[in-house]
Amino acid sequence: MKTLNFLAISSFLVAAPFGFATGQSISGAGSSAAAPIYQSWAQEYQKSGYAAVAYESIGSSAGLKKIRENTTDFGASDVAPSKDELDKSGLVVFPIAITGVAPVVNLPSLGDRPLRLDGAVLARIFLGEITIWSDPQIKQLNPNLKLLDLKIKVIVRSDGSGTTYNFADYLAKVSAVWMSRFGVKTGFTWPQTFIGAKGSDGVVQAVKTTLGAIGYVDYGYVQANGLKSAQLQNAQGHFVSPSNAGFREALTHSDWYSKGSFAGTLTQQTGEGAWPITMGTFALFPKNTEHSVETTRALEFFVWAFMNGDKLVQRNNFVRMPDRIQTQAYKIISSIKDKNGAALSVKMVSYTASKN
Repeated sequence: MKTLNFLAISSFLVAAPFGFATGQSISGAGSSAAAPIYQSWAQEYQKSGYAAVAYESIGSSAGLKKIRENTTDFGASDVAPSKDELDKSGLVVFPIAITGVAPVVNLPSLGDRPLRLDGAVLARIFLGEITIWSDPQIKQLNPNLKLLDLKIKVIVRSDGSGTTYNFADYLAKVSAVWMSRFGVKTGFTWPQTFIGAKGSDGVVQAVKTTLGAIGYVDYGYVQANGLKSAQLQNAQGHFVSPSNAGFREALTHSDWYSKGSFAGTLTQQTGEGAWPITMGTFALFPKNTEHSVETTRALEFFVWAFMNGDKLVQRNNFVRMPDRIQTQAYKIISSIKDKNGAALSVKMVSYTASKN
């Protein structure tokens, strides 16, 4: 397990004995893409004798709303708000892990062979311009596949979603028409023929039960539910499948890795095997909290996760952050203060999780 050197964080974290915060609860809400990692962290955290963590998988936009309204201990989003937005809301943000968005299809006629799509064709499908699976543009990319004269059933998120934001961010980079017509947002007024679904779980179920469907969902849900992902042509012109290796390669070719900055998105990065719709997922906290005990307890959960959660990140098909990004996260954690401007006493907690 790889963690940061203790000296890098000892200036603002104080060691705490096992059992700190036992019996207390932590609340979080937001990103459905990040729900698996929060749930696995929470399970191991409580097994270690620490606080229970209740996480609501309600979508990034709803999570942002709850932390702005101060009705949850932390918010979770797959979109990092801008500095102006953070200042206006009195929030800070830091990334927790890296994952990716995958287009998924329900096309039994393909068998085990993957469908290939490029950015232009994928954009035209989600613009409602390509409506049949046997369309010549799809056939040209898949000359050896059996593509039926089957109507394309487009599954989209009906709620505000960071997954939607990153998916749209990719499409805006590969399609000028998409950029001019839709742009990059967490939610859209979709064509009436599209099928809306709430949350990642809703997209999974809609795709699984709709013949001819195409949707988009976080990679962890693809793996957990046995969905069939399309291959995408990446920035280097290679057709690739979503994978942790592909997310990691996109990360290593980004400013996140080279500059330690997480201000930009991770879509359409260079790299031979880079997955083109790679994304980060983030936690949000108040910059000056009115509930210092609850905020401190929640921050200690994240400190524990950063120091001990690498294996759980990988187990849930996420990629750990580079050390220099983790260092930025620790600095942001140390900057959070109470309503009077006093620093919080965030403590380290030890790891005694089950070996199972």
